[in-house]
Amino acid sequence: MPVDMNGYWKMVSNDNFEDYMKALGEFTSGQPYSDLTKKVIKLYIFIKKNSANVLQLYIVADVNVAIRKIALLLKPDKDIVQDGDHLTIKTLSTFKNYNMDFHVGKEFEEDLTGVDDRKCMTTVTWEGDKLVCVQKGEIEGRGWTQWVEGDQLHLELRAGGAVCKQVFKKT
Repeated sequence: MPVDMNGYWKMVSNDNFEDYMKALGEFTSGQPYSDLTKKVIKLYIFIKKNSANVLQLYIVADVNVAIRKIALLLKPDKDIVQDGDHLTIKTLSTFKNYNMDFHVGKEFEEDLTGVDDRKCMTTVTWEGDKLVCVQKGEIEGRGWTQWVEGDQLHLELRAGGAVCKQVFKKT
């Protein structure tokens, strides 16, 4: 019988989140040009004078730096409703909310609009008492693992080699 994840959980720690967000923002890492023409890429252009008073042009193609800085300040909550193998996980913050509704073991198209504006094919399975999510799409190795230890919910987020570890306490 899978572990009961029902409840309201408040974040207590969030390790390596910035590197995880940077990994989500790496659109072009190793992708051929033909693949990039099928995507909308947000480019941020900055012009700055260097120490020799020469203008330099910077072009950045990643998750908006300002949004990333705001996200680092947030401590989102998780509201989880579990009915057997049907789960609804709400990630709630003062900036953005994200809802994930799924049945364990059934692949579905996940719309990550508001997270990193991508879509991927997602499958969540039980591995013992852990929920393991695999998200197939543009980002290599993307997914997460979630489990409960006592009154704490542990969430390990993975993307492009980066790993973020979050811990939540049940209220």
